[in-house]
Amino acid sequence: MTQSDALRRYLSSTEPAGVDAGAAAFYASLDVVSRVSPAVAASIAQELRDQRSHLKLIASENFSSLAVQLAQGNLFTDKYAEGYAGHRFYAGCDNVDAIESEASELGRELFGADHVYVQPHSGADANLVAFLAILATTVESPALERLGEKNPAKIGHADWEVLRREFLGQRLLGMDYYSGGHLTHGYRHNVSARLFEAHSYTVDPETKLLDFDQIRARALEVRPRILLAGYSAYPRKINFARMRELADEIGATFMVDMAHFAGLVAGKVFTGDHDPVKHAHVVTTTTHKTLRGPRGGMILSTPEYASAIDKGCPMVLGGPLPHAMAAKAVALREALDPGFRDYAHAVVDNAQALADALQWRGARVLTGGTDNHIVLVDVAESYGLTGRQAESALRSCGLTLNRNSLPFDANGPWYTSGLRLGTPAVTTLGMGTDEVTEIADVITSVLSQTKPAADDKGGTSKAKFNLSESVVDGARKRVADLLAKHPLYPEIDLDIVDPA
Repeated sequence: MTQSDALRRYLSSTEPAGVDAGAAAFYASLDVVSRVSPAVAASIAQELRDQRSHLKLIASENFSSLAVQLAQGNLFTDKYAEGYAGHRFYAGCDNVDAIESEASELGRELFGADHVYVQPHSGADANLVAFLAILATTVESPALERLGEKNPAKIGHADWEVLRREFLGQRLLGMDYYSGGHLTHGYRHNVSARLFEAHSYTVDPETKLLDFDQIRARALEVRPRILLAGYSAYPRKINFARMRELADEIGATFMVDMAHFAGLVAGKVFTGDHDPVKHAHVVTTTTHKTLRGPRGGMILSTPEYASAIDKGCPMVLGGPLPHAMAAKAVALREALDPGFRDYAHAVVDNAQALADALQWRGARVLTGGTDNHIVLVDVAESYGLTGRQAESALRSCGLTLNRNSLPFDANGPWYTSGLRLGTPAVTTLGMGTDEVTEIADVITSVLSQTKPAADDKGGTSKAKFNLSESVVDGARKRVADLLAKHPLYPEIDLDIVDPA
């Protein structure tokens, strides 16, 4: 159990000149939490132990700085601030205005955007606000103008029902979820498929690459209100300049979800035709993943959509989270540091080295490599395993990653045929191409010795697997050696938290 005097132990064992403010804040926060809920404090400490003992290879996760974490844990969590900076529905929001304005200004500077909205609580929220803002701008506003009214609350019920029916069921064309798109891009189980008449484009069945000619043909057939690009499991760049030309050709709003690769845009890895901010009308993103900030979302846009986007409250969000916006401001300032560009380029260098090393050792990597931070491995073809078996086997060996559907996956979205690997977190730890080559060797060594187990009915299980303890022990030692050389938050000593 976490003891509630970690700060005292730290200060008594450390010379004043050697005291690290971030470590002291961590110990103090655990002490305060532990006095109210020892179980929660113990889980926080255990999470740090777990992350220190496992290599994090989940493409959508990273490690934020202690400054980001501390900015999020403060008294701003108590403040309501519906509206936006300078236009609130609550008194006492001066300091929230300062934080939100700071984050928005930093976002505009970092990405070269005309407008940045930093209130969304997540990437899914950001996408929903963006969808509704685009529809409000392109469908609702013209309809209200025809009625001679700006405020929808002032039109009659009959006119509102006509407008509402026009608003709903507009066409959306996005990347198919099973080809690497996202749940919020028109997946049938998501609200996006209820809001829109959702259509999709896929990757080529042979190359597993996007084919612009196929996308164009699909767009000309569907004629969507919104043409959506972006991905959660696609390892290549997208030419956003060509996509914008297509959107203009069909009269669509061009929207990009850059949640996964925002850090590569901020770090100037994706530039020119591959920078979505230069070409899209609306761009959404998370603030974690490659951007290395707190969990949350943002929307960037051209001026004509700004007013509607700023109405995320009351449209969807309700009260914003000022403490989260404070953490976003800290992370965006960190991303403006020249060192962040080095980091972003290293993320891609490491991903490419990982893909190469896996292939050299016999693993099948989709599309033959990567242009970004994502590496997709076909474990069904390479090792005769499902993604679930491979994920669990590697987790037992100290590697944390996620199974992922591959395009046209015969094993479906639960068991899957693939793994999605990502390099943002290990790069944050300071690992380079030598380390990711070692990681590839551990992965292939483990998977090549993992075998499907029998199920309860005498057949072959899609979840259970057999792996010898000697293989697990050997892999865990190699993982531990890597992590010992690149510890997470090295200024924090967990023996101080729990001397026992």
